[in-house]
Amino acid sequence: MTVIVAVPGTSEGPVALRAGVEEARSLGTDLVAVNLGLTRLDISGVEGQVPITVVDRIGRGDRDPVDAVLDEIDERAATRLVIAVRRRSRVSKAVLGSVSQRLILNSPIPVLAVKAD
Repeated sequence: MTVIVAVPGTSEGPVALRAGVEEARSLGTDLVAVNLGLTRLDISGVEGQVPITVVDRIGRGDRDPVDAVLDEIDERAATRLVIAVRRRSRVSKAVLGSVSQRLILNSPIPVLAVKAD
């Protein structure tokens, strides 16, 4: 049993990571943090709380962020996905795609969506 957390390189990233740690801790399992940002993921604030594996994307030319998360779900037989969401306007929802929205719609496992402050 593994929990996957999608960690964007935005202000929602730390929120998602903390929620992923709490979910993994409550389920008594390990955590795989899929770093969707283009910089190194800082796990120093949560390291040691649960076993964490960080999966980095190589750069902008790497696969689609949603595909990266879905691939990890399949490869690791994960049981839960944790994401952070933010409020978006109706126009933004209609015009722009959202990684969070696509993950919610395409995830083969339950998704815990936490709202960023």
